[in-house]
Amino acid sequence: MTLSVGVQAKYWGIAAAVFLLALWVMGTVMLPFLMGGAIAYFLDPIADRLERAGLSRAAATSIISLGAMLIFVMLALLVVPMLSRQLVALVNDIPNIFARLQGFLSARFPQMLEPDSVVQQTLNSIGRTIQSKGGALASSVLSSALSVINAVVFIVVVPVVAFYMLLDWDRMVERVDSWLPRDHQPTIRRLATQIDTALAGFVRGQVSVCLILGTFYSITLMLAGLNFGLIVGAIAGLITFIPYVGALIGGLLAIGLALYQFWGDWVQIGIVAGIFAVGQFLEGNVITPRLVGKSVGLHPLWLIFALSAFGSLFGFTGMLIAVPVAAAIGVLVRFALERYMDSPLYKGLAGAPKVILPKDQGRI
Repeated sequence: MTLSVGVQAKYWGIAAAVFLLALWVMGTVMLPFLMGGAIAYFLDPIADRLERAGLSRAAATSIISLGAMLIFVMLALLVVPMLSRQLVALVNDIPNIFARLQGFLSARFPQMLEPDSVVQQTLNSIGRTIQSKGGALASSVLSSALSVINAVVFIVVVPVVAFYMLLDWDRMVERVDSWLPRDHQPTIRRLATQIDTALAGFVRGQVSVCLILGTFYSITLMLAGLNFGLIVGAIAGLITFIPYVGALIGGLLAIGLALYQFWGDWVQIGIVAGIFAVGQFLEGNVITPRLVGKSVGLHPLWLIFALSAFGSLFGFTGMLIAVPVAAAIGVLVRFALERYMDSPLYKGLAGAPKVILPKDQGRI
């Protein structure tokens, strides 16, 4: 006997409430498992390709784990210390940047920087604040980031969880599939496939786009001679998943720093601006179409709302599950709209099938 819609909604609502409650109570405990699961999900297609090439699942997982460990060690030894130094140097150099900006404005627009003007007071206040707390701000940002993601979690727990989840990924999917209610198995499979398509397109595709563009921006800006090219490229690549925002913020930051560093050398400033123009061209015409495609289905505004909401409610753990939850809710909403558009509530009497009466019926 099939359960009614109300009973099914009650059960699914209870399951969602239990999940959110567990996330709120045990968010810190679940963090390494969520991170390990995200890494395993991201690397599963590579393991499948190695299996099709003739390797066993264990061998494919071992090769991927060794490669990921090598990349992580290289990043920890080479890139992360350089990023930290550039971030601290950038924050400490901001008062000088503001002083130079103030001098430029006073030479070009003296009426804006009169002692009692709002612009003058604002610049002075910002400069004093950054100068007094700039170093502490950079140190606190770095220390808070390292405290959120504990080094022990990164070095030990997350790789172990990712290894075993990647090793048993296909078996776990089959086991979950065997637990699906028989009456709704085809529908749940179809929805799960759509969610997986959205996640694969966004998570795997956009992470690859962010890494490629972040690397491109960092290397080219450093070759162009920009002092803080690595940190600017990292920032631009990190927020590339929001269309145009990454290039806009990174471009404005890079051009502003180029104006500060290369004032008067318009060729050098044009090179910095051209780097972001080339990056945007490659992203829109080559990288994103190939790696992401058009089947993502996650609107940037919906994504920002999900990240903000889950981040404020559940902290860093909530931000990790924000994208999967946003993708799942988007698929479920589209499914509900599809059912609604096919229902008598939407079509009304005009869309109801016509009943043809027999010829004799209606005679007295």
